[in-house]
Amino acid sequence: MSFKGIDHVVIRVKDIEAAIKNYNGILGLEPTRAHSDALQADQAFYHFDNGTFLELIMPTDEASAISGPLAKLGDGVHTVAFAVEDRSKTSERLSEQGVRVLGGTFVHPGDANGLLVQLSSD
Repeated sequence: MSFKGIDHVVIRVKDIEAAIKNYNGILGLEPTRAHSDALQADQAFYHFDNGTFLELIMPTDEASAISGPLAKLGDGVHTVAFAVEDRSKTSERLSEQGVRVLGGTFVHPGDANGLLVQLSSD
């Protein structure tokens, strides 16, 4: 099987400053921060020694892809990204099994118990 493990987890939040304060206390780490014009979102990344990371993401515009799920579901896990050996081959194999793969990168939440699964490779 081409799945190698978890690459990162994305948590959608309504208030990134409050979330950063919470996770700083839990993890004892300071995040790196970024803004993504493409995602229309502010982000905070907690990087771990094993190469994985936790991402907090807050939409900065109603048009952001994060806005709808945040409004509907509230704060919570948005995406679990799995490291895969070959994203193309994994996406193709999943599609052949009837799994809906969006853009060759994401498994439709309807096929993953409500979770957006990301296929991540180097």
